[in-house]
Amino acid sequence: MASKITAEQRKAIMGNDKAYDGQFFYAVKTTKIFCRPSCKSRVPNFDNVKIFRTAEEALQAGYRSCKRCKSGGSSLPDEEWVMQAEAYIEENYALSFTLSDLAEACHGSPYHLHRVFKGLKGLTPLAYQQQIRMEKAKVYLIETDLPVKEIAGLVGVSNPARFITLFKEKNNQTPRQFRKESAGRGVYNEK
Repeated sequence: MASKITAEQRKAIMGNDKAYDGQFFYAVKTTKIFCRPSCKSRVPNFDNVKIFRTAEEALQAGYRSCKRCKSGGSSLPDEEWVMQAEAYIEENYALSFTLSDLAEACHGSPYHLHRVFKGLKGLTPLAYQQQIRMEKAKVYLIETDLPVKEIAGLVGVSNPARFITLFKEKNNQTPRQFRKESAGRGVYNEK
């Protein structure tokens, strides 16, 4: 059964106090992950924290075990961890974030996440983010009359020249050529 956080528990989480491991677990509503008090992940927004007495209670409430502190007793399977990273990238594709930020959000180390993600997906997290950005850009190019410069900003590429270069690398044509060709077909065909 989840309970509200006490001042003592808050202090233990902020200090990564190992003495409290086994006494409680904390879960973060926004990430759906639960951790041990000693977890070295970023200090959560305590408005989003629920406290559980056991890992089983947190699991039954729908939270996932932390990859970093192994709060569920074992490591999160790599496939599930990569799916978690994919979901984060898909939700935040237009934001600028580093591999460290992504690893922090997914409760793991940057190097390990990069290696596992590339091993399972065949591309790096950054390449995956760029792929998502280019797919979103295609939709904007087909469904709107927005200028290319504005579309670049909407998908998270602040430099329009860089956006055009990336788009051409991924699609073998400029955004303007893609829009013109797509208008001729009248349909969006995903590659």
